[in-house]
Formats: sequence, C-alpha cells, structure tokens
Amino acid sequence: MPPPPNPELRRQVIAIYKEILNLGKDYPQGGLSYVRPRLHRAFMANAHLRDDEDIRKGIARAEFVKKEIEAL
Repeated sequence: MPPPPNPELRRQVIAIYKEILNLGKDYPQGGLSYVRPRLHRAFMANAHLRDDEDIRKGIARAEFVKKEIEAL
C-alpha cells in the first residue's frame, strides 16, 4: 500500500477543487451540471499520484485552469 499523501498537499488539492467547483456555478456552458463531472474526472485521473513533486505540478495545472475560468 502506498504511503498517504502529504497532509498539506492534500489540503491544497481539496481547496483548489472547491474553489474551481465554486467558480463553476457561474460557468457559461451550463454551470455546475457542466463543470462538476469534468472537474471530478480530471481530479480522479490524478488520484493515483503519491510523489510530492507530481502533486505540486497537478496543483499548478489546477491553478492555471482556475485563472482561465476566472477570465471568462
């Protein structure tokens, strides 16, 4: 069984997930019903990551997506 992820990184992942989900309420292509399944799929595709550096890269990608959504 792989070691649990770093608790601080886990907190950051959950926080960015919630932030993007919250931004999805105002998404022009259907709001939460459009954003939620895609966001969930994207995060679950990276749920296997255990290396701190890989998790940080995923967080950086999520931050980029968040900024793109905010720009809409």
